[in-house]
Amino acid sequence: MIEMVIESIRVSLMNYQRVVILKEKDSDRYLPIWIGPAEADAIAVRLQDVAVSRPLTHDLLRSIIDALGGTIQYIVVNDLANDTFYARIIMEVDGRTMEIDSRPSDAIALAVRVQVPIFAEETVLDKAGVRLDQEDAEEKMKGTEPQTEAKPEELEKLSPFRDVVESLDMDDFDKRTS
Repeated sequence: MIEMVIESIRVSLMNYQRVVILKEKDSDRYLPIWIGPAEADAIAVRLQDVAVSRPLTHDLLRSIIDALGGTIQYIVVNDLANDTFYARIIMEVDGRTMEIDSRPSDAIALAVRVQVPIFAEETVLDKAGVRLDQEDAEEKMKGTEPQTEAKPEELEKLSPFRDVVESLDMDDFDKRTS
């Protein structure tokens, strides 16, 4: 198992879906996992210490586990099959260890609330991990020449996006929200 940290939660501009980006704690390998908007909000609310008037679902789950004497030890993204990620919540109850099946998004939302480590199995990282370091970029570029002009078939595929791109106000990209 490899320890991960939450690098960010992002929104795809193509389809407005959310993706949580986990980063290997001691490396430059990333694990992007597509998640639902409610789970993205649940993770972001906790990471940004936003106060909510009533407990969210993951806060409720934490309270129930605490009330029943359980302690969450860690979570692990343990499998990837048919483009679906799987996770386990590892907890201790009455001196015995239990593993609970979970969606990664729910496990991560719970992990940030109880401040426990997030892990990923090496096999999952081998399948879906992305490395962004300089060495890998250079390796990918070996034997290739930079493409400076788009091919006609590529331009045709991108034509539906031309109007959107041309209407963008580039000054907006430099503004940060608080």
